[in-house]
Amino acid sequence: MLELVSEHACFGGVQRFYKHDSHAIGLPMRFSVFLPAHVSDARLPALFYLAGLTCTEETFMMKAGAQRVAAELGVALIAPDTSPRGAGVPGETDAWDFGVGAGFYLDATQAPWSTHYRMESHIHELRELVTAELPIDPARIGIFGHSMGGHGALTLALRRPDAFKSVSAFAPIAAPMQCPWGRKAFTGYLGGDETAWAQHDATALMGKLRAPFPNGILVDQGLADKFLAEQLYPEAFEAACAQAGQPLTLRRHAGYDHGYYFISTFVEDHLRWHAPQLGA
Repeated sequence: MLELVSEHACFGGVQRFYKHDSHAIGLPMRFSVFLPAHVSDARLPALFYLAGLTCTEETFMMKAGAQRVAAELGVALIAPDTSPRGAGVPGETDAWDFGVGAGFYLDATQAPWSTHYRMESHIHELRELVTAELPIDPARIGIFGHSMGGHGALTLALRRPDAFKSVSAFAPIAAPMQCPWGRKAFTGYLGGDETAWAQHDATALMGKLRAPFPNGILVDQGLADKFLAEQLYPEAFEAACAQAGQPLTLRRHAGYDHGYYFISTFVEDHLRWHAPQLGA
């Protein structure tokens, strides 16, 4: 059951913020939805957007400026939160890159995180919830995201290509097994067995597949991104896609950093790239 927190007219449609009791998480969770204007019985194509470290369900809707183009295309936008809130796990607020605001879109297997930190299951739960209670077409859903959320978009799509028809990312953590952010998160949430880590690493997953998205994957990366060299590894994902025969458009942009000025510059390209794949 969805509880409407707030509603705002936006580009002829409506921007809403909801909360609900999540069975996957075991706690209340929040998410945001932009619904473009539509006829009453229409079922809309939709894009899930997964945000990055420290963000919430509000960040993308407030900063990216995506609603104008989504309204034109007739595409709904859905943005979940980035972690459980109020789980009460000791130390969950001690660091900005692990715990609260840093769920990494996976299901933790290690105590005490495994009780509530189940973000992969939550995304699929939310997918079922919005298609049941909102005018969203379950057969026309894509996914994209930024940084940690780019990691989430790529891995969730590669793990469940039946659930998402299209995928793209902004500055994703593309090879988390190779970077400090990923190794910290995977050790804490999944333990020391790196074979379990590989199930949540886009580069490792792609290495075992054969062109899972024949219509392509779009990735944008800023070359002035301070996290590029140490944390993101787009070149590793690029090589894995080449090996897998996976069409990839990896665009490298001089002067752009890791923040929402970068995302807001290129978000229209992403929406227009997803739209035909979703039948918009």
